[in-house]
Amino acid sequence: MDFFTPVVDDPYTFGAIAAANALSDVFAMGGQPITAMNIVAFPRCLDIDVLTRILRGGADKVHEAGAVLAGGHSIEDDEPKYGMAITGTVHPDKLITTRNCQTGDKLIMTKALGSGILTTALKAEIISQEDMGSAIAGMARLNKYAAQAMLGVGVHACTDITGFGLLGHCTEMAHASEVEIQIECASLPAYPGAAEMAEMGLIPEGSYRNRHHCARSIPNIETLNPFALDLLCDPQTSGGLLMAVAPEKAQS
Repeated sequence: MDFFTPVVDDPYTFGAIAAANALSDVFAMGGQPITAMNIVAFPRCLDIDVLTRILRGGADKVHEAGAVLAGGHSIEDDEPKYGMAITGTVHPDKLITTRNCQTGDKLIMTKALGSGILTTALKAEIISQEDMGSAIAGMARLNKYAAQAMLGVGVHACTDITGFGLLGHCTEMAHASEVEIQIECASLPAYPGAAEMAEMGLIPEGSYRNRHHCARSIPNIETLNPFALDLLCDPQTSGGLLMAVAPEKAQS
């Protein structure tokens, strides 16, 4: 289950991103979503057409995922909120977790970073929704297709990158698998515009919480390049999959 306040201005796009984000947990574990239920908080002051468009965006993503929309629940609230509760299935022998990273594995990330920085800039009205088109397309893209590739190749471990940021999820995988993870900061992919917004100081509050949470696990954290650290700690909405895969399979 996952839901949140709007991260973009367009209601349909917000609904699509929220649904893609909720569906992601099932895909990250190698599962197939079966049912989805809407979770809605909506203010009386907004036109009902706004809610209709939000729900249509979510429903289209559920259909694309191959699941069935099975109703939901709504309440009145001062600020719109939307998300979904997802049920999926996976064979117990094929369940993918964060606990099986192997020494020598390569890490593969399927979406760029920086959506938290850009949505912060959007809320501050520094940029428009059109200015962050690449990030919006990335957030709305289902992890279904990355998961299909992952299952075809075979990986040791996987998680989806969400509000804890890349650094938080790498820390989780390292502790669960009892390994050390090395990240080449120069290779981190970023959405267009994220560097400029970070330089202006448009860093989401969650980034600082992520940095503080992971500091004990990363002795050299304060010596990192400032933008690299911003990307590592940036809380992602509907982020990509992070996979640990054997080196010989990394190019498959």
